[in-house]
Amino acid sequence: QVQLVESGGGMVQAGGSLRLSCVASANIFSILVMGWYRQAPGKQRELVANIIIAGGRTNYADSVKGRFTISRDTAKNTVYLQMNSLKADDTAVYYCKGDTGLLSYWGQGTQVTVSS
Repeated sequence: QVQLVESGGGMVQAGGSLRLSCVASANIFSILVMGWYRQAPGKQRELVANIIIAGGRTNYADSVKGRFTISRDTAKNTVYLQMNSLKADDTAVYYCKGDTGLLSYWGQGTQVTVSS
């Protein structure tokens, strides 16, 4: 069982920045891929970015490329999402997800609100 705890959400003006953190309760190398997803009101949950823990390879949704950066700190069992140039459309609950290859784990979510 792996628990994921997100933090770092909040309210920011358009053009601003936030950094989200996701701390895993287990050794992060027990997780193959970790990712950030978001869900806006009335919309489906969508992938924002993910990272392969062992190699560090990253993948981004087109809507955030060039603005968001996902990274991991294996010593802290933590994955980050640096969000720059935020837009009102980025407003959503952001969730951290970890995939071990057999099981998937989700965090509780953190609200990001961008005011225009």
